[in-house]
Amino acid sequence: MAILFSGDFHANAHAQIRSVSKKELLLKYKQELFGRIQYHIILGDGGFCKPGNSKTDYASYKSLDLRPFPILCLIGDDDPAARMSDAPEVDIGIGEAVRQIHDAPFIAYLKPGKVYCIDGIKTLVLGGALSTYKDCWPEQERQAVLKLLEADNAFDLILSHTGPCRINKLLFGNDEKYNSFFSDEAAVFNDQIDERARFTEWWCGHWHRDVHHIDEENGQGYQYLYKLTRMLEKQSGTIMLYNEYGADW
Repeated sequence: MAILFSGDFHANAHAQIRSVSKKELLLKYKQELFGRIQYHIILGDGGFCKPGNSKTDYASYKSLDLRPFPILCLIGDDDPAARMSDAPEVDIGIGEAVRQIHDAPFIAYLKPGKVYCIDGIKTLVLGGALSTYKDCWPEQERQAVLKLLEADNAFDLILSHTGPCRINKLLFGNDEKYNSFFSDEAAVFNDQIDERARFTEWWCGHWHRDVHHIDEENGQGYQYLYKLTRMLEKQSGTIMLYNEYGADW
């Protein structure tokens, strides 16, 4: 089974719902791959449950509910749902609990600093990015991650909202409009994880760009998603990556 990934959703602020609708996904991946999707992971800034945004949320839920798989969100920098202290924690069989915010479709947030096993893919989930929601990735949780890595630092996949600072600069360093993001506390902390962890792929959103970078020195991949989607699957111990039909990476 496979996992579908998409970038910043922002409560469908720019009609992003269209790119992950059942109709579009069938066009992009055909029935064979679409039928293997077990989860859809939004790489931060899902933007659900914004105050005064109930009509937009309702329309998004109606479209997303046509698909047969649940949605798992990372905490981004535009995620008021991350502050919903009353969201129940539920066990969906991926190792750690998730915080559920909606029933149909099932939408839940993955917890930062936790290790999940999603369709056999060992996944470390990290926190958000520079944000007004300062409590979404507190220092206590960061230190817990560093301690976790002392005992086990090998993963198939690392998920975060922003990428490691060094990769951000490598990919976007010539674009002045992104300069303020390079010193983001979350990105700088991600550098520490990048140095300590061993992994096959690191996937994130935040930058509103679509690019996949391979670090030639260590062979690790770094995937940034925005307008495009991508799928990932583990087969016989090997991570398989699937592009949209006809996409040029």
